[in-house]
Amino acid sequence: MAYNHLFSPIKIGGVEIPNRVALMPMGVLSARMMNHDASYTKDGADYYIERAKGGTGLIITGIAPIPPGEFLPSIVNDPATYTKNMKYLADGVHKYGSKVFVMISAMSGRSGTPGGPAASVLPNVWDPREVQREMSRAEIHQYVEWFAVGAKAAQDAGIDGIEVHAVHEGYLLDQFAISSFNKRSDEYGGSLENRLRFATEIVQAIKAKCGKEFPVSLRYSVKSYTKAFNRGAVPGEEFEEFGRDYEESKKAARLLQDAGYDMLDCDNGTYDAWYWPHPPVYMPKALNLEDVALIKKEVDIPVICAGRFDDPALADRSIAEGKIDMMGMGRPQLADPDIVNKFRENKLDDIRPCIACHFGCLARITQFDFEKMALKDISCALNPRCGMENHYNITKADTKKKIAVVGGGIAGMEAARVCALRGHDVDLYEKSDVLGGIFIAAAAFDFKDDDRRLIEWYRKQMKDTGVHVLLNTEFKPENRDGYEDILVATGATERKLPTPGFDQPSVRYAVDVLRNQNVQDQNVVIVGGGLTGCELAYDLARKNKKVTLVETCPTILNVEGLSAANYNCLLDLMDYYKVDIRKNSKVLKYEDGKAYIETTTYNEPNIRGRALEQSLQGIHRTVDAVEADTVIVSVGYASNQELYNAIKGDHVHLLGDAERPSNLMGCIWSAYTMCLDI
Repeated sequence: MAYNHLFSPIKIGGVEIPNRVALMPMGVLSARMMNHDASYTKDGADYYIERAKGGTGLIITGIAPIPPGEFLPSIVNDPATYTKNMKYLADGVHKYGSKVFVMISAMSGRSGTPGGPAASVLPNVWDPREVQREMSRAEIHQYVEWFAVGAKAAQDAGIDGIEVHAVHEGYLLDQFAISSFNKRSDEYGGSLENRLRFATEIVQAIKAKCGKEFPVSLRYSVKSYTKAFNRGAVPGEEFEEFGRDYEESKKAARLLQDAGYDMLDCDNGTYDAWYWPHPPVYMPKALNLEDVALIKKEVDIPVICAGRFDDPALADRSIAEGKIDMMGMGRPQLADPDIVNKFRENKLDDIRPCIACHFGCLARITQFDFEKMALKDISCALNPRCGMENHYNITKADTKKKIAVVGGGIAGMEAARVCALRGHDVDLYEKSDVLGGIFIAAAAFDFKDDDRRLIEWYRKQMKDTGVHVLLNTEFKPENRDGYEDILVATGATERKLPTPGFDQPSVRYAVDVLRNQNVQDQNVVIVGGGLTGCELAYDLARKNKKVTLVETCPTILNVEGLSAANYNCLLDLMDYYKVDIRKNSKVLKYEDGKAYIETTTYNEPNIRGRALEQSLQGIHRTVDAVEADTVIVSVGYASNQELYNAIKGDHVHLLGDAERPSNLMGCIWSAYTMCLDI
């Protein structure tokens, strides 16, 4: 067996965990997956049971809200039915030898709905014009009692332990713990001991009701990485910590251990620096490891390290060296629920990697489905079956068919993979000499190694599932005979601009730049402030290029479904590397090495909707000549439907970017769901 330390048991409180891998808590709040009593429906429970089946030693569920209410699910709404309903989850996880802790939460404070309770009067994270009110002492005492009631209900269901949410991520309990947020003058404010009193009383109340041996973990942020309200610090930035720094964190960890917590489940950040607890692709791998190792030195209880941590060799070595006790993984287990068993069997090439996009997980759980009039379910951009374990299973087709898939990009390979797994005979046509399509260019950034791993995973899947791959082969209309179904995934083509001067060699398009990674010039103008344009701007600016980003809209990154963690991170990185962002702007012409940029300004109101200046200008346009040794155009794509239009019929299907330019999630989901019915 590979990774002996990672696959050794560990004891948390009175419970032994069979290995050192934990599923990190992630929100499962949709009505299809969570009942009004905060228990999990069968669908919700099966999502967790699938990860236990995949080899995870400890399952830590997403939040179970404590404050009761008409619309918010809460254990306190009905503890008796919660206990009854949760037995299915406990039994299902135990069937595979794993253990399960339920995270119970005081909820969000200033990171939630404006007007709700917080440690003090604080600005709301999402709309700083709104404020949160200060919690009363009576409310705090009520919350403490609710935590104990919730923990007992979980224990009675056979749940193995509780994780308290959290002195972590700037949630309500963290707002009490951090002096910049907590301005109280009573026994819950002032000294560190007072600021941790709320969290201390919670664990003491749980232990009093459930017994000292019943494990209680705490979700814990080692360092806040916060510069101010709504201002995070990017990796490598020198800044003055507004939240919890290392020295206070060490003291807090010891106090929390002494209070009775049996484990610290660690990462970093606050909602003001949201890309630390939810690191997107721009953040380093295992970014919290050394910070968590500092805390491990301070306490005797186990510590978990989470945060883009998916390397079993690094985890095994870190456990052996005493830096951490457990490896925490969240999103990688959504992309591949069998990842832990694949670690154990050393089948790393078979793991479908998480690409840290957040489209299917973090962003999706707060999106509203207006057709179903409900919140969307947690899932994964790469794995549509995540959260749909009872519904989206790949089963053998009743009739074996001869199928052609045209286009070897991600959508085409996903379609070919699913069809082959269903037992069909699949030919995959790709007119170039390599599989991967436009995603090869998208994966070319040096920080997108997981994207490149995904391409390799798909290429291996083509071999492992028996897909007949035809490289350097263009599908012609006359090839349609002999196929019972044809899936057209011919992708999309970059849009061009007719701007005067854009026919010069120094004007390039995004795919060319991404594929070749050979921009040598110092002054770069990027036309288009979508995701690709902004990623190019960040990448070139950190390589010491002087970058100007030009966007016609009043805002950049107008990407449907983009997570706030990814958005904020990319904005802060571009700011840190001094990208000059020109909004409401366009390039009029390019000549003599200069881009002539026209910027339109409007009578924007101030924050209160009143006049911003004493004298208004109306619509005002200015033109600025900017040095541009290279111009890069990144203005989107147009679907390539020429082949489809030539052969379309009852058994010809259009998918991926060929149907509608989309992100990776759209391509994979359209291919997966379509092929389940072929």
